Formats: sequence, C-alpha cells, structure tokens
Amino acid sequence: MGKTIFCDFDGPIVDVSDRYYSTYQQGLAHVQAVYASQEQSLPLHVLTKHQFWQMKQERTPDPEIAMRSGLQGQQIDLFLQQVKQMVNHPELLQQDQLQPGVKQALTQLYVEGVQLVLVTLRCQQQVRQLLRQYGIAHLFSQIHGATDEQAAYLNQAEHKTQLLAAAMTATSIEPHPEPYTPDRAGSTHAWMIGDTEADILAGQAVGISTIALTCGIRSQAYLQRFAPCQIHTDLATAVTSLLKTDRHNCLPKHVAA
Repeated sequence: MGKTIFCDFDGPIVDVSDRYYSTYQQGLAHVQAVYASQEQSLPLHVLTKHQFWQMKQERTPDPEIAMRSGLQGQQIDLFLQQVKQMVNHPELLQQDQLQPGVKQALTQLYVEGVQLVLVTLRCQQQVRQLLRQYGIAHLFSQIHGATDEQAAYLNQAEHKTQLLAAAMTATSIEPHPEPYTPDRAGSTHAWMIGDTEADILAGQAVGISTIALTCGIRSQAYLQRFAPCQIHTDLATAVTSLLKTDRHNCLPKHVAA
C-alpha cells in the first residue's frame, strides 16, 4: 500500500502566531476601552509577542494569560468573549502566513507519490480557499475540516480524532482496533503530522504513527509528554526525514536540527 500523510493546517502549514497575538492585543484594548467609557482607568501589562507565544506553547490557559496582563474578574470574562469573537475575523486571518519551506516539502511528497490528506479543525470551506490562495490545493487528495469556526481555537482532541478517523475511512485505511501505545508501533504506511497534543492523541487513537512539529503552538517540552514517534522543528525537516527512511514506523524520538 502507498504512503499516506495526514497533516494538520494551523502550525505545520501556516504560522498563526501573528494573528493570535493581534487578537490578544485587540482583546485587551477592547476591555480597556469599555472601562474607559465608564471613566474607569484600567492599567494593563501587555505581554510581548515572545512572552505571549511562549505561554501559548506551554498551553497556559487564556484566563491566566489575561490575569498576567492585568485583568481580573469580569474583565477576564469580557476579554475571553472578545477573543473568541475576533480570532477568526477575515482581517485577522490575513495575517496567517505559509511556514518556510512548506510548498517545496508538500510538492516533494506529491512528486514521490505520497497521498496527502489535510485534517484540520478549521472550517473546510475556509481552508479550501486558503489552499487555493497559497497555490497548494492541488497537492492534497482530500481535505477534511470542521463546520464550527471555533473548533480550531478550542482544539479538542476528541474532535480531531473523529475527523482523522473519517479521513482514514475515506482513504480506505482502516483505523487500528486498539489505540496506539509506546510499546506498539503505529501503522507503517500512514502518519499524522501536527503541532499539538490533539494531533498526537488523534493519531494514537486510530493506531497510526505520529510526528509532532515545534514550529506551531506547542513547545518541544510540552509535546514530548504525549510520546509522538518523532519530533521535528518543521514540516520541511519532517518530510526530509520520512523520505530518507524506508521503514515507516516509530523511530527513536528526536528533534531534527
């Protein structure tokens, strides 16, 4: 059977850090403006992008990020509500950018005859449009996305597992009846590549091998807790590694240079 790679969108393919940080900044500005309209001063400690993204990579809860920024009580609730409303705004979505080397890496897989299937918690219609915009839509044989525009931000492993299982069925790959465990190698012909615990857990749940990438919204240290088969810095490095080996199973975990 030919090789199949199931790949996430946010993180592995596109860099969402600018959008998330802008959403954070605008959320704080909104809360401050609301209180200013009531003639109440609201001193804030706005995190730098590095500080903010480091907290996101360690999966620091949004309420804690808000608290460290100087908010409390109802201010935090107002901030969270605003962030959820804004994070998928078309103007902010334009801040997403292709990760370096992605187009070349995906093209290389396509040329090698690897079946590429996109499995994302982003809205399917939105992702199709973006893939066409980036000029890489033709490289994917299938695209499986969510119907809820909040799904990507919530990033629930159960939802990702359901999508991945459906994608496997659509590509005639049967999910393994027993979930992956560290002492049992995953599928030798299918991989799940992603940047969060949801991707790793989904791949393990359906019995395929997993690759975690550190170029997205989770750090290497955080991802290692979930025991992916491999850890790489980005998609281009992961693809180079996969194409160099004929034995597609769980190799010793490492981080590529």
